[in-house]
Amino acid sequence: MPKKYEFQLPFDVDLENYVEKTYPEILSFRTISKSLDARGAPRGKKPVYHYILDALTGPQDLYPSPEEFPKFSPLKKKPIIIGAGPGGLFCAVRLAEYGIPSIVIERGDEASKRMLHIAKFWRYGELDPETNVCFGEGGAGLFSDGKLITRIKSNLVQYVMEKFVVFGAPPETAYVSNPHLGSNKIRSIITHISNWLRKEGCEIRYNSKVEELLIEEDKVIGVKLSTGECLYSDHVVLATGHSPEDLYRHLEHKKIHMKAKDFAVGVRVEHPRKYIDELQHGKFCEAPDMGSARYRLSWHDKWSDHGVYSFCMCPGGYVLSSGTEKNGIVVNGMSNYARNSPWSNAALVVSVKSQSDLQDKDLMAGLRFQHEIEQKAYALSKKYATGRELPAMTIKEFMTGKLTNKPLPKTSSPSGIFKADIRSIFPQFIVDHLKKGLEEFNKDLPGFIYDEGLLIAPETRTSAPFTILRNKETLISTSHKGLYPCGEGAGYAGGITSAAVDGVKCALSILKEEGLLS
Repeated sequence: MPKKYEFQLPFDVDLENYVEKTYPEILSFRTISKSLDARGAPRGKKPVYHYILDALTGPQDLYPSPEEFPKFSPLKKKPIIIGAGPGGLFCAVRLAEYGIPSIVIERGDEASKRMLHIAKFWRYGELDPETNVCFGEGGAGLFSDGKLITRIKSNLVQYVMEKFVVFGAPPETAYVSNPHLGSNKIRSIITHISNWLRKEGCEIRYNSKVEELLIEEDKVIGVKLSTGECLYSDHVVLATGHSPEDLYRHLEHKKIHMKAKDFAVGVRVEHPRKYIDELQHGKFCEAPDMGSARYRLSWHDKWSDHGVYSFCMCPGGYVLSSGTEKNGIVVNGMSNYARNSPWSNAALVVSVKSQSDLQDKDLMAGLRFQHEIEQKAYALSKKYATGRELPAMTIKEFMTGKLTNKPLPKTSSPSGIFKADIRSIFPQFIVDHLKKGLEEFNKDLPGFIYDEGLLIAPETRTSAPFTILRNKETLISTSHKGLYPCGEGAGYAGGITSAAVDGVKCALSILKEEGLLS
């Protein structure tokens, strides 16, 4: 059996040389965990990597064999999976590993073609409402940095990481803490997943929009597409991502059990990358092995019980326009694998409590809250620019409440920015909490409130404002048999990894419902 070794090394020390000199009994090893601790770097303390190794110390030792799956006969009616994001694709992958092919339905285009649609939007403001930064194969995560960060505790996390490696991710994805694929690499990985699924007998239908769930009594029996075609199945997985407003309204109409949940809205903050690198890594910031610096900031207002926190931090990245409607503006962030653009950005968002912060208490109140902000941002852009550019102001202008005549710093956004008082598009409690949060973040990371720092608005699609209710054991809708709410759009995930894990869990639940697994 392999033996575990755990130790810390300065970031610039070669691991293989260290192991060879320090542990002569090790015949071979593989890294199962690697995480950077740079907390002391601003004070001159050299960053260290924390390693955990699986090592063979005897000639009879063997690493555990890869998991093998029994092959079952295909189901009479293929499971239908709505959405080809990480939740939907990993649901299809796990089913296929057991010999069960499925039908994956995606309203947008395939991953390799999405950039053609999106480039038109960023350059000319021509939005395709079905294929954009949120809709299309790979989901919103395809243009969201490819971060595989997750805080969920599940033995399926390692399975997901290893599967990404199988489909083309760098080997370190399986063991590095908070791995990052980059938006450029994850596109090819998603394509490899789809190609493999087709070889396993799966159907993937692009540019196919589900208009209706077909229901008999209290059971979902299939779906109707926008073309009028009907597909039937005993198992329909709803893995749509967080932005399909039309489908949410359809679910409400069909009386699928849902409830409003808390969400968050705010802005993208953007700094020069070298500035953030220096704040975080101090004198080590230009060392070749350090890479672009990350940060994670949070503050909780005990009096109001609202949180303010950074989210989806993109070192060496870009701020993207990522709306799904022609009269609304939404921003998001991404970075490529190299993380070498001149800027770093992150969402800074404030929690929105569905029961106390929304004037209306109906199920769709959260959607209207998000859209009102997005539409105000678009109206500003139409007033002061062309409707394509994103409203922005410096951090200091936001803090003082006064716009200056000084031009805005350069930005990473391919859509461009224009100067505007972005406070006007938010409810006052969002502005107040962002301001307090920035003051606190500047204490945790002195210099965060910076002359060349930008706030670009609005970040509104951090998560869906609903939970589609499901049984905790079977993962089946509490109101309709045969329906499996899945992933971020259903309220059960918060990123690529957790959505993929939830997709796997839904696949296993289908196999249990069929009596194939216990």
